[in-house]
Amino acid sequence: MNYKIFSIALVFLLMSFTPIKTNTSNSKVHPEANSSFEAKVANLYGRLNPNHFELPQLKSFSEALKGFYQLQQKGILQKDVLTIVDFSLSSNAKRLWIIDMATETVLMNTYVAHGKNTGEEFANSFSNSDASNKSSLGFYTTGEIYNGKHGMSLKLDGLERGVNDNARRRGIVMHAADYVSTDFIKNHNRLGRSQGCPAVPVELSAQIIQLIKNKSCLFIYHPSRNYNSNEKLV
Repeated sequence: MNYKIFSIALVFLLMSFTPIKTNTSNSKVHPEANSSFEAKVANLYGRLNPNHFELPQLKSFSEALKGFYQLQQKGILQKDVLTIVDFSLSSNAKRLWIIDMATETVLMNTYVAHGKNTGEEFANSFSNSDASNKSSLGFYTTGEIYNGKHGMSLKLDGLERGVNDNARRRGIVMHAADYVSTDFIKNHNRLGRSQGCPAVPVELSAQIIQLIKNKSCLFIYHPSRNYNSNEKLV
């Protein structure tokens, strides 16, 4: 009788190991997870309300969402607002987007400058170093408003170690600049350039800063970066 009880207990014990063994097979989980995320991105992209603006490119939008959701999950963000700067595009193009993720609406699409040592019309060289006069890529949270030499400006905190985490120390901020305008493009065949800051049009700067201030997500994209993982996010 005791032998039967032992046998039954042994069978249940062995059965209890089966799901654990199945769950440790990670190699089959990642492709499905990637596929699910891509489907989620495509679905959201299709639902975006452009609100009379152009939509961002799907590639930069997809990469922005990866970090946005990660930062949101960590509780780092305080606003459902995502700003995308796509430096794969010409500076003559409107390559900054502000998206209200709660309403899935594009709030803004306008020009944005890159650093003078980052490139001429196109951005192609980036740095996290002091006095480089280059733009830094990656994910940021927006900080507080202050009044500086460019008037109302917005501090930025880089969230990627070795990529943009020196932003605050470097004085990389969002500010207005008169060289970010269609007139400047007409006269110089390209937008003006900053000392590394994502400078925006004078007439829109206050509106942009108010929309994205205080812990929203800013993502600066360029295809030269490998965005397959976000393990460097602080």
